Amino acid sequence: MVSDAARTPQDTLERLRRGALAGAVRLDLDHAGLSTLPPEVFGLADTLEVLNLSGNALDALPEALPRLHRLRVLFCSDNPFTELPEVLGRCASLEVVGFKACRIRRVAATALPPRLRWLILTDNQLESLPDELGRRPGLHKLMLAGNRLDTLPRTLSGCHGLELLRLSANRFEALPELLLDLPRLTWLACAGNPFADAIEAEAVAGRQAPGIAWSDLALGERLGEGASGVIHRACWQGADAGTEDVAVKLFKGTMTSDGLPRCEMDACTAAGCHPALIPVHGRLDAHPDGVDGLVLGLIDPVWRNLAGPPSLHSCTRDVYDPAWRLDVDRALRLAGDIASAAAHLHARGLVHGDLYAHNILWRADSGAALLGDFGAATFHRPDGSVLARTLQAMEVRALGLLLGELVQHLDAVPGDPRAAALEALATRCLHPVPLQRPTAATLAEALQRPH
Repeated sequence: MVSDAARTPQDTLERLRRGALAGAVRLDLDHAGLSTLPPEVFGLADTLEVLNLSGNALDALPEALPRLHRLRVLFCSDNPFTELPEVLGRCASLEVVGFKACRIRRVAATALPPRLRWLILTDNQLESLPDELGRRPGLHKLMLAGNRLDTLPRTLSGCHGLELLRLSANRFEALPELLLDLPRLTWLACAGNPFADAIEAEAVAGRQAPGIAWSDLALGERLGEGASGVIHRACWQGADAGTEDVAVKLFKGTMTSDGLPRCEMDACTAAGCHPALIPVHGRLDAHPDGVDGLVLGLIDPVWRNLAGPPSLHSCTRDVYDPAWRLDVDRALRLAGDIASAAAHLHARGLVHGDLYAHNILWRADSGAALLGDFGAATFHRPDGSVLARTLQAMEVRALGLLLGELVQHLDAVPGDPRAAALEALATRCLHPVPLQRPTAATLAEALQRPH
């Protein structure tokens, strides 16, 4: 018997056609060689919620698509669409729409589903977006990196639920001012735009990480994979001490969900040294296939990811083990380390842009923490301007959400005032007016004081 994990897309397609998938809630037909949607999919209309059609040869979707009345999630990335299909706007239950790396040049107002929560249009050819986008009150996550945008619809100022926005690698000459007043915007990436490139060039001038030749690295086991790259263990044979075990991050391509590898490498360089940041040894030089990469400090396996990334259901919230608990001492250490790292970055003109538990490594024995993955980092001038303070305040909201998540998993002694203090700090960080939130430096200091 073939396990689900071992089945090929062709196996799944064959089972669909002979009626063996009755009652299916999810259907994966990615890379199945499709040029049209198989009509048998409509036999799942009463149960199907997630449909993955990525990596095919589709350039249109059938007008009958709304018959899939329970469909909540649709992935159509890596298909030759030139416009977002207007039929999506008639899919009453559709919440998550993913069309990454297609050829989309146009999004019609009528193509946006009424219940839209999460829209992925990364790596397309968009030059504008319809005003209707700002009339989706449920919109929480909007991914637009790698397009040709230089403006956003003014109506987005009404998207008060928007929390994650990716604008990297577009054509913005300035950050749209409407974003500065959004009360819940937390994770913003906008590197690789003309206005950000100039600031980035200033920040990294004279701070370039040394090059490390590919020939000096002996690649070992694969340690993990993220949105932007794959991390391997390696032996660095050209290290000052002779040899050193390191981690090598190899970027997957020229565009990631968050932006450009070049911007991530510059951010890692500019971040400098801090006890709660993963050390950077240098950039990869002379890879035989021209792959970009970073050589990082190798982290002992005792350090573990704090949580998993958001799910299709949680959208913008990380997924924790529900049984995971920690005491107040370790929670304060963990939160203090990450707040201190954020304050360090802000002082150097950087916002991390993806300050999430899934990008944090921690030690269960002490609560010590490390912040990693700079794929969404953005440079700004640390000049105390409204723009700089607002960008930093968005990241403080991310710290507040992290504190709240830690509070939910506390194994605290009843009446412990430190738990109440942690919860109160979280509330301050979530103030709806960004400039009313504490700074990361103030938060780090508060977390280090006895309560």
